[in-house]
Amino acid sequence: MSGPVRPLLRSHAIAALRRVPLAARSARPDASPPESPAASTIPRVMFKAVGDGRPYPDHGLTTPREWAAVPPRQVRLDQLVTTKSTLDLRSLLSTDSTFYGDLFAHVVSWRGSLYLEDGLHRALRAALQQRLVLHARVLELDDEGRLREQV
Repeated sequence: MSGPVRPLLRSHAIAALRRVPLAARSARPDASPPESPAASTIPRVMFKAVGDGRPYPDHGLTTPREWAAVPPRQVRLDQLVTTKSTLDLRSLLSTDSTFYGDLFAHVVSWRGSLYLEDGLHRALRAALQQRLVLHARVLELDDEGRLREQV
């Protein structure tokens, strides 16, 4: 390293060390830093569960026009059970991934659980942006799998 760069790096390291609480500096290297009060309010899970398939009966909505009749609402990410266990990174990183699809995720409410049928990439993008909710069209099914009246 050249002379002028070394002091600059050292000053940044010292400044960064000053921002770290004393308790964290003196702790063992394998110990985790103490949590702030705000960190305890942030959920530690992204989804309620990760499923692989649709456990609910077929609801019959197949076209975007049929789903468009379902009004969107906000859904917490930590209440969702995914129906897909894999994702495509190209879709996740694409800026126009919803260009040809619905802007809202599709969620099926059945037997007390919210199943994310379509929109895994949108949900993951929302989580990466540290958002706790997702706008989704929520289809309500009764225990037998029939459509409930939308309120």
